[in-house]
Amino acid sequence: MAGASGHVEAVVEAVFREEWGRIVASLIATTGDWDLAEECAQDAFARALQVWVRDGVPARPGAWLTTTARNRAVDVLRRRANETVKLQQTLLLSPAEEPPAREASGGIADDRLRLIFTCCHPALPLEARVALTLRTLAGLTTAEIARAFLVSEPAMAQRLVRAKRKIHKARIPYRVPPASLLPERLTGVLAVLYLLFNEGYTASCGPDLVRPELSAEAIRLTRLLAALMPGEPETMGLVALMLLQDSRRAARTDDSGTPVPLAEQDRDRWNRAAISEGLRILASIPGGDQPGPYQVQAQLAACHARAIQPEDTDWAAIARLYAELAVLAPSPVVELNRAVAVGMADGPAAGLAIADDLAVRGQLAGYHLLPAVRADLLRRLDRPAEAAQAYRAAIDQAGTEPERYYLKRRLAEITGP
Repeated sequence: MAGASGHVEAVVEAVFREEWGRIVASLIATTGDWDLAEECAQDAFARALQVWVRDGVPARPGAWLTTTARNRAVDVLRRRANETVKLQQTLLLSPAEEPPAREASGGIADDRLRLIFTCCHPALPLEARVALTLRTLAGLTTAEIARAFLVSEPAMAQRLVRAKRKIHKARIPYRVPPASLLPERLTGVLAVLYLLFNEGYTASCGPDLVRPELSAEAIRLTRLLAALMPGEPETMGLVALMLLQDSRRAARTDDSGTPVPLAEQDRDRWNRAAISEGLRILASIPGGDQPGPYQVQAQLAACHARAIQPEDTDWAAIARLYAELAVLAPSPVVELNRAVAVGMADGPAAGLAIADDLAVRGQLAGYHLLPAVRADLLRRLDRPAEAAQAYRAAIDQAGTEPERYYLKRRLAEITGP
């Protein structure tokens, strides 16, 4: 029984990652109640842990969970005397497992895409839009989202509560908006998609460095958005960026899940089809205007993708692109990446000066990559005692076990066993 239970737990975890967003989005579309949707989805997964051990995993786990969650929602609404209208609507809805490809209006019908646009309504603050979608669509915990935003968990919990309350009070519609309203929603939607991708590309916490199902979902939704807004430069830039970054996924960790630095990756394992598609999309973006931040980041990723060997990397071009990005989208994380590029192009002392300035300003307090970058630059400058101190700080702040293991190994290289 213990073995069966462990197998079911693994299956439920995998299905959660694949199906959570679809189930919650479907329930929100059905009931209009965000909290109820999350509650019923959670109940369905909890019930699966019990029932599947006894009866076995169903042939279509996602369909089983969707039906169970919908039935739970019907039960809850039935008990709410003031929700009879919603109950009637719920019972009349067909529990279709996949939405139709397109709506009669010509828009793309996908509950998850509707969810993103609802979360990204301009009435909500930008950070609340991103956080709410990561919670409801990707199933990230409040702690995971807080870490991604570099804020405390209680502060993020309050932000999520306020966002849901605002959607309810303002009666924000659950839909993909008409074409005339798409541009004003685009910045928030792209931010959501890229943060979703990044949480899959480098998880903020947990046992695994990579959560490929999140990155795949972000790519899928961004492709849908590109089809909804054909020729939009920043959307195309984001698709290209995701493909170019995701192309390195197979080489980014070793067999034990430990991170492999870019310079040490086996580039034969990079996905050349994804690189080709990403470069093609990047080259096809209409010219004329100043490239936006996603296009610039795609150009950065392209510099790495074109380098057959690490020594072929054009670090001077990368440093220039990060300087351009710092003007378009000022951020201490961009500055930290610029420090890495400058350290490669102009030497570790030049990169360390930028990183030290970030440390003095305290804008990345608690962000483990700042001491990790400083440690690497100090190591290259042959300052092992200071490098060891920075590695220890990075280990304390790292959010995943693979990152901690990698940093400990680096620390051991300069301090001995």
